[in-house]
Amino acid sequence: SSSSSSSYSASSASPRFLLLLPLLLPRGCAGGSRARGASRGRDPGVDGMSAGAGTGTSELSVIVPTYNEYENIRELCTRLFKALNKANLKAELLVVDDESKGTAETIKIVDDLKKTYPIRIHVRSKSEGRGLSSAVLLGFSKARYETILCMDADLQHEPESVPAVAHPVLTGQVEFSVGSRNVEGGGVAAWALHRKIISAGATALAWPLSGSTDPMSGFFCTTKKVLARGEGHINPIGFKIGLEIMVRCRCQKVKDVPIMFQDRVAGQSKLSTKQNVLYLMQLASLYADRHPIISALAVSVAVLSLLVLVKVLFNS
Repeated sequence: SSSSSSSYSASSASPRFLLLLPLLLPRGCAGGSRARGASRGRDPGVDGMSAGAGTGTSELSVIVPTYNEYENIRELCTRLFKALNKANLKAELLVVDDESKGTAETIKIVDDLKKTYPIRIHVRSKSEGRGLSSAVLLGFSKARYETILCMDADLQHEPESVPAVAHPVLTGQVEFSVGSRNVEGGGVAAWALHRKIISAGATALAWPLSGSTDPMSGFFCTTKKVLARGEGHINPIGFKIGLEIMVRCRCQKVKDVPIMFQDRVAGQSKLSTKQNVLYLMQLASLYADRHPIISALAVSVAVLSLLVLVKVLFNS
């Protein structure tokens, strides 16, 4: 298998620094990623296989947080359910939308799609919160099925990869699965070099916490039972909710599934300088939770180093 499985421990992550190389290589040089069937419109990783087979379940709730991303909803939905039907999965798609100028159109599109697909929408009022992580957690709480998967609405996460990412959790192999760019068969589209460097640095900082080669991935699957272990401890601030859940919920078995991270089709990136700062604050909190004795000095040095790197790259 091209997937990478690991226990939740720092020792399991330490020898994998070489997996940063795919982030820095040109497109097509990372383990033959495109040849693995991850091209748009295909079902990478599940050809000829039922993702719901085995001793687990075949029911899945897919949660998609949105903010002014109505242009992508119809394509995402149709491609997603085509892949899910091929994998013999019973599923729902729940859109959690933060109110924006595109909300009315998003509602209109979802109402039309309801005639054909099991899709529904929850529009968050400001009193319910703001931000990607809290939207994902709200969606998980409203999910119909025990197994829950999160993915982005911008089509950078290919809908065809959903059955493969969900498969290890659906079949009871692991507690948490990650759509990873950093294992054989995975990769990224045409990123600029500075973006690859920043991503590699941020990934390296989180490795000892997660047991995953792509701990910052927003494409992940787990269960409500696992999520319940972190109740009252999960911080809904920031963008890296997958990492937060892996650490706070003490996920003992994590499996990486190769994905191709595509260029954005429509919509705008939610990443900002503020989000970068929140990520660093999140890391400090997670290290304090997992490694309270050594975390303060180590994280301080790492955070300062990354801030200097970001400043140099963006001012050059």
